[in-house]
Amino acid sequence: MAKEVVLMKGNEAIAHAAIRIGVDGYFGYPITPQSEVLETLAEQKPWETTGMVVLQAESEVAAINMVYGGASAGKMVMTSSSSPGVSLKQEGISYIAGAELPCLIVNVMRGGPGLGTIQPSQADYFQTTKGGGHGDYHLIALAPASVQEMADFVKLGFELAFKYRNPAIILADGVIGQMMEKVVLPEPSPRRNEEQIIEQCPWATTGCKGRKPNVITSLELDPYEMEKRNLHMIQKYNEIEANERRYEEIECEDAEYIIVAFGSSARIAQKSVEHAREEGIKVGIFRPITLWPFPAPELAARAKQAKGILVVELNSGQMIEDVKLAVECNVPVHHFGRLGGIVPDPDEVVNALKEKLIK
Repeated sequence: MAKEVVLMKGNEAIAHAAIRIGVDGYFGYPITPQSEVLETLAEQKPWETTGMVVLQAESEVAAINMVYGGASAGKMVMTSSSSPGVSLKQEGISYIAGAELPCLIVNVMRGGPGLGTIQPSQADYFQTTKGGGHGDYHLIALAPASVQEMADFVKLGFELAFKYRNPAIILADGVIGQMMEKVVLPEPSPRRNEEQIIEQCPWATTGCKGRKPNVITSLELDPYEMEKRNLHMIQKYNEIEANERRYEEIECEDAEYIIVAFGSSARIAQKSVEHAREEGIKVGIFRPITLWPFPAPELAARAKQAKGILVVELNSGQMIEDVKLAVECNVPVHHFGRLGGIVPDPDEVVNALKEKLIK
């Protein structure tokens, strides 16, 4: 049977995918440019069909703490917001990471700092990959470059979150959230029942009849015990880094120059590659799909053939630091970005490539 293909925004795809894969609860708060996630869920009324809870909290702080509570019970719970709203969630995210709880966070980035603009940006890379909140922790960060990936990464994000008992985040930008494309939504699957949750999440607070109580906390007053907890988490992060790196290469086999970009910047770069190759410039794209763990070994291997790398981002230069660390100064690395919500056209990227690397 042919799968149904529908036309929708990236934000809408997030909502429809969440309903179809059996998410138990969504807790959020409206903010441009991600408000369609909550609006679509409200329109679809999944509480009448799948039993999914959809709640507009009184604030972003309340929303992330509701996620904390739901995740503690082993439920598939999620939230979504945009840059300033995600900033408000950071303390709760740190608590969730410290308690080793699975959940999904969606950030559809807008320009900043501060209230900034409602236009698209990729300036939350540091916040997402370098901590954001306090303490030593990591989020599993997925960067979609299409509406299809917005839908697909909801399921993938939850799978990784539960596999490693760690929060996952879909880091999109306003372009991907607002653009409309064809998408194949996941096949519907029922929500897990209580018996399945108890079997799959023996650590969860599901009621302690017949067993000792489970305690969910990020607090440990004994410094030696806290160090043991930190070391355990570092071991888990090392496992994630070893096993969950994801990336895409486009036109890289004969490339003399590499564009490294994620999200909408990677989409723009694809057209830039077409234009550059028409001029005889051999250029390819390396697209990190997981921003953490960053696919550093794979980029380093590809960079061995390159004369130079151009990092294209909708920010002033953030992912470029990970790119430089990956290639260990063995190849020139330069940055091109636009700020304030301005999205560059493909020829701007080609011109930057010529000016910074080919000259």
